[in-house]
Amino acid sequence: MRLALHTWSLDTTPLAEAIAAARRGGFDALELRRIDFTRLIEQGLTDDQVVDLVRDGGLPVDVLGTEYGLLFAEGAERRRLFDVLEQSCRNARALGCPMIMTAPGQNVGTPAQAARSLREAAQLVDHHGLRIALEFNSQHDVINHLEVARAIIAQAAHPAAGLLIDAYHLQRSGSPGRGFAHVAPEEIFAFQYSDVPPGPPPGQRRPTDRLIPGEGIVQWPAVFGLLREKGFARCLSYEAPNPALWSLPPEELATRAVSATRRLLAEG
Repeated sequence: MRLALHTWSLDTTPLAEAIAAARRGGFDALELRRIDFTRLIEQGLTDDQVVDLVRDGGLPVDVLGTEYGLLFAEGAERRRLFDVLEQSCRNARALGCPMIMTAPGQNVGTPAQAARSLREAAQLVDHHGLRIALEFNSQHDVINHLEVARAIIAQAAHPAAGLLIDAYHLQRSGSPGRGFAHVAPEEIFAFQYSDVPPGPPPGQRRPTDRLIPGEGIVQWPAVFGLLREKGFARCLSYEAPNPALWSLPPEELATRAVSATRRLLAEG
């Protein structure tokens, strides 16, 4: 399986340095966020210049995140977030990236509202020849479980909309190991992973207690074995934000993450 570095895993490292560390550490690809673009735009770059910077880094982009919140936004904020999604699609096309991802964000609403917005988002990304993956967040008030996300995607009823599964949120939401065995392979558009420390979550909407695989309680043989059974062929995206890990030299962290993942994949 190919491995992608999610840039939140090196959040305190400037983007060009993070890409270089990912490449030297053995990652095959990247998962970028919208904030990777906005931080550089705030420094005076354009979207096109950020695209060039990423291209120069020498790793393909497997998934590109758009700004969160569009599922429940209303009025002017909703229009703004869909404009951001449009720009994210243009950036993805320029990078040869086939997948946009989104997550609940900080706002809330009803599952029906989320389904309507997801359908509209799927129509937009499909116009660009892309797909969109919805991630559930175990700490969100509404979209906090695999089945909630699946129901929203089913109600959105668009072939360009599917599921992003994160091993961290599977574990935290009470569906560890083979807890996604009932999900059809074609539903799974993207997969993120990190390990989970024992004990309760830290009370954050976007928890930053995530660990290198093998250092927590996730049942990796079950998780990776099930992905193989389902024929999952996209990148596994390593997303492990943690201030303790950010303090390490970025290439060392990338190398450790790749080595640990490859070892677990071989054991599974």
